[in-house]
Amino acid sequence: MAHKEFIRLIEDNMRIMDRLMDHTKSKMIRNVSYTRSQISVLVRLYLGGRALLKDIAYREFTTTPNLCATFKVLESQGLVLREVDAHDRRNTWYSVTKKGADVARAMITEFENIIGSVFAKLSHEDEEKLTSAMSTINKILENMEVA
Repeated sequence: MAHKEFIRLIEDNMRIMDRLMDHTKSKMIRNVSYTRSQISVLVRLYLGGRALLKDIAYREFTTTPNLCATFKVLESQGLVLREVDAHDRRNTWYSVTKKGADVARAMITEFENIIGSVFAKLSHEDEEKLTSAMSTINKILENMEVA
């Protein structure tokens, strides 16, 4: 069945992407004073825009209490802004500050440089195949409304 093979390929892809992300993040955090979790949260918040704490926790596969500790550090360093929802005080919104956006952009640039060094190991043909395949996958997943 094609869908069973698809599931196996997704699982393989997740493991491979996790190793790639571990490789890039470990190189990134050598040069900065932030943890992997702080970098991940800050960059995702920068890219995704203002978000509720519970939604960020869901995306980060963590609990809101664990995420609160990360946000306390980011907030104390002036990287994020915490705002209680005026309409529902149970909700807390987070967004990046200008300083947070600067740090996030620097992290993204560093990530791009590391990925560039990984791509340098590929032939031009393999780089084009990989990029085309990922583009095709993303388009199909968007059409399936699961992306």
